[in-house]
Amino acid sequence: MKRADVSLFPILLKLKAKKCVVVGAGKIAAAKAAGLLASGAQVIVISPRADAWIRSQARAGKLIWHRRRFVAADMEHAFLVVAATNSNATNEAVFQACAKRAVLCNVADDPERCDFFYPAVVRRGPLQIAISTSGRSPALARRLRIELERQFGPEYSAWVEQVGEMREKLRGRDLSAAERRRLLEEIAGQSAFERFVQHRETKARYPKERSRR
Repeated sequence: MKRADVSLFPILLKLKAKKCVVVGAGKIAAAKAAGLLASGAQVIVISPRADAWIRSQARAGKLIWHRRRFVAADMEHAFLVVAATNSNATNEAVFQACAKRAVLCNVADDPERCDFFYPAVVRRGPLQIAISTSGRSPALARRLRIELERQFGPEYSAWVEQVGEMREKLRGRDLSAAERRRLLEEIAGQSAFERFVQHRETKARYPKERSRR
């Protein structure tokens, strides 16, 4: 099946404590490992040599670095695998080893050998906006990410937290389904966001006056 015929399924994964293997230890591999660590994964890096960041993380006990070449058995019980070496033969071997074990694999810069893609991501606290071109143009995905970062500024981080807290409070109230839905849409609406931003700006502008009241 050609790539053009495949429709990707968008999904956000919980990786906490899951075994995730990175084969390779250069700058690209380090970036992939950093993202996995940030998601709470158990990261195992396999490479004879390693980027300075990977070495430092291994010394700190934040990831495991096997200082050797990859073997197929490394894929056993892995949740997902990233291959990011400068050897096409090694990357192909990793991909085939994963396929035999039904393990999700991403080969860097090789869309045909990817079970999943890394999207460009806008992160604002609990808010995550992922952009993917299905591997066609990472440069376009990056440009769209920059545009969305301007649209969804840092203030969204605190606002989404507040919306979540208000939602939890509503869950404890005795409301009809229709009323609950109306209130949930209201607290997540544009007007509510604008009031939140205005309140923050006022609080930042007059902190002493507000504290004396």
